[in-house]
Amino acid sequence: MTRLVTSREAILALAILILLAVIATRFPGFVAPANLARVLTDTAPLILLALGQMVVIVTKCIDLSVAANLALCGMVAALMNGAGLPLPLILLAVIGLGAALGAVNGLLVWRLGIPSIVVTLGTMTIYRGTIFLLTGGAWINAHQMSDAFKAFPRAVVAGLPVMAWIALAAVAAMALLLTRTPLGRAFYAVGGNPHAAVYTGISVGRTQFLAFVLAGALAGLTGYLWVARYAVAYVDIAGGFELDVVAACVIGGIAIAGGSGSVAGAVMGALFLGIIKNALPVVGISPFWQMAISGSAILVAIAFNAASRRDPGRIILKRAEHRT
Repeated sequence: MTRLVTSREAILALAILILLAVIATRFPGFVAPANLARVLTDTAPLILLALGQMVVIVTKCIDLSVAANLALCGMVAALMNGAGLPLPLILLAVIGLGAALGAVNGLLVWRLGIPSIVVTLGTMTIYRGTIFLLTGGAWINAHQMSDAFKAFPRAVVAGLPVMAWIALAAVAAMALLLTRTPLGRAFYAVGGNPHAAVYTGISVGRTQFLAFVLAGALAGLTGYLWVARYAVAYVDIAGGFELDVVAACVIGGIAIAGGSGSVAGAVMGALFLGIIKNALPVVGISPFWQMAISGSAILVAIAFNAASRRDPGRIILKRAEHRT
């Protein structure tokens, strides 16, 4: 298990500071506290999903259905609000639904031994299709949502919206889970060496199942926050967002091979992408460049990981020395 902060996270933090400094040379207002708070709030959904994805990746799996999970839970939240249900019940329902959708992924990986990338590609389509079946492709717009439903994530407490505070609370809770609990240690053990984990009494399949459940619960919560903040719900909400989530993890140093990564890395990977996304329109660059920049950052991160983990190998034969 890696430490909460490693040299990799320090390098990424430095890169974020340099990025902010470069942007500030052209637009000083971008680094104003109020604007940085908005950037944090905009990045909160990515942070929440990256935390869940990180746990899944650490256990040698991947979840490509998180954005579809978010969309389905967000639509269910909007439908429940339209039926007049209270907000606390809606929150409990979407978190439970998200966890259940994650459990479906986990059970298929655990019990049937299907590779996680195949499972989640399939469930991603199923979850999107379910939204269409529920709504017939119709949108739910702001005027169909109650004021309390839309106001909760936007409410400002101590200078930050509730949405940002929820993301920060999730970061703290995840850090405690991974560094201070047996389950957190099991996640890293399963990803680092599953065969050795079995000998210590850890169930690899059950641990991966719990990782999917945790990621699903965070996706369900994010579904409500997304729909309530942007006041719209439809089939293709957060389309392609799962790629940003994986990118945040990879940029943050989460090893795709499993067993390595930190909460700080996942958060800073998400912030790196969030800053880029918010800064591109400010500096006059088309948002379509975001995909190219994100892809380049992924390649650099993977190359960095490969270089830092390269094993020089064991020297078996040495060149004979000539004796005089």
